[in-house]
Amino acid sequence: MDNYIVAMTIIGLAALSMAWIPDLMERTIVSYPIVYLLLGMLIYLLPLGLPTPDPIWREDYVVRLTELSVIISLMGTGLKIRRKFSLKDWRIPLRLVSITMLLCIGAVALLGWSMLGFSVAGAILLGASLAPTDPVLAEQVQVGPPDDKEEDVVRFSLTSEAGLNDGSAFPFTWLAVVLAVSAGTNGNWFRDWVLLNLLYRIIVGVGVGYLIGRGLAYVIFKLPRKTNFPKVQHGFLSLSATLVTYGITELLHGYGFIAVFVAGLTVSSIEEENEYNIEMHDFVNQVERIIMVILLVLFGGSLVTGILDYLTWKGALVGLALLFIIRPIAAFPSMLGTYSTTKEKLAVSFFGIRGIGSFFYLSFALDQASFPEEEELWSIIAFIVMVSIILHGLTATKAIDILDRERIKSGRPVLEADQTPDEIQ
Repeated sequence: MDNYIVAMTIIGLAALSMAWIPDLMERTIVSYPIVYLLLGMLIYLLPLGLPTPDPIWREDYVVRLTELSVIISLMGTGLKIRRKFSLKDWRIPLRLVSITMLLCIGAVALLGWSMLGFSVAGAILLGASLAPTDPVLAEQVQVGPPDDKEEDVVRFSLTSEAGLNDGSAFPFTWLAVVLAVSAGTNGNWFRDWVLLNLLYRIIVGVGVGYLIGRGLAYVIFKLPRKTNFPKVQHGFLSLSATLVTYGITELLHGYGFIAVFVAGLTVSSIEEENEYNIEMHDFVNQVERIIMVILLVLFGGSLVTGILDYLTWKGALVGLALLFIIRPIAAFPSMLGTYSTTKEKLAVSFFGIRGIGSFFYLSFALDQASFPEEEELWSIIAFIVMVSIILHGLTATKAIDILDRERIKSGRPVLEADQTPDEIQ
């Protein structure tokens, strides 16, 4: 039996089922990522002779696959957020990617160092890899397509947080790499990290993303109205824009993740009601789902072929502590001072979903430097992502339904749910 043909057939069938599975799962409390995770486990338990999806020894392919998945999801996330950027309107997600993210990284790193016996570099890498939240794996708590008006405080906060922190966590991944490489040296590594990895790369990412976003918006929306320049007819431009934005930013040594999200957000904010925003989002969302299916099947396969072999009970406790204690406690302060109900604050605090971004950061760091805790890191992060997919995937639909009913019953506005009482008056 030709293993390549078998693998191609399985991927094709899994991708084909995406035409129906997400809609079918909307009628249940089960999210579709859980289905494909279980499917991957089942497929790799069968004697099909498929290659073992073991990322522990194959960082290169994991880096590229997860990198592509993340940048495509970031473009889709930017395109579907309809709230224009301002410090006031974005105060909750900005707090989530500063206060909450830093507290989570620090707490997980401290547990990794003190409880698991990791090196300082390895402990920081554990914290940094688990910092980004995922905009895809629990779509029920995310903002919908550009024509969906349900952008309440919970959906907006979690979606924009996922868009922002996929790039904001990168400096701390680099910090772990720098520490691993600079161990035992007396170089000026901290100054270089601050200037290059913390300041320069973020500034370039934001700047390039904004400029490309503005340029694309002009070519797409304004130039055809002013001249005979042809009007764009195809949604695949969103994928092309994703690759161009990411590539240019990375060539300039900036953070491409930040640039892609900013570019998508900029394009969608220029002409919010333009139907082409929907077409771009829908195309990139379809590509995103196909890649997600492949990654979830591979991840499910890795769970039954050895990725959890290096998981200890202490490592599992650290993971559970992040999901049930650290994230909720660290996120709650970000909701203070907003006109949100207690249940809305609890929802934002609880649904810090971990996913593909964690695998990218880990594989990226391991591709840059050597960490003695490599196997343990893979096992812990795989365990946390697995639990997060199941836990949040089973609870998201019910939680959002309850919040929607209460908001409708109280007559509270959708787009102003995070305003203070004074602002509403």
